[in-house]
Amino acid sequence: MNLCANTARPGVEARPSLRAQCHAVATDRAQQGVLAEERAAQLLHQHGFTILARNFRCRTGELDIIARRQRLLVIAEVRLRSSSAYGGAAASITRAKQARIRRAARYFLRYRPALAVLSVRFDSLLLDRSDGAMEWIENAFT
Repeated sequence: MNLCANTARPGVEARPSLRAQCHAVATDRAQQGVLAEERAAQLLHQHGFTILARNFRCRTGELDIIARRQRLLVIAEVRLRSSSAYGGAAASITRAKQARIRRAARYFLRYRPALAVLSVRFDSLLLDRSDGAMEWIENAFT
């Protein structure tokens, strides 16, 4: 049986295929993630940070936002959660995820030696979709 087929029987209204429904959900989540990262970048900018990079990807991981203010380099992890049923956004940043972010930050700094002399801080910007509030946790990995 082909679950992705969109064939309608006579007299029955055609529905989107399962694949189309899954793609729509994934696209919606991706768009919400992009909006969350945009809000986080705006918040950092409002606090005097210059955004150096967004969604930096390398073989060791991904960095959502890299921002600088004077002698401080902030590596920001942005998380969006629709509910706190499974611990909320902060709980989703596991030790393994933290380790990947640290490795990606080392990789980034290896190729940007002018930034390697700055103090580095790992922050989390957490967006709760239910009320739209954004929580900023400085030094989130300590």
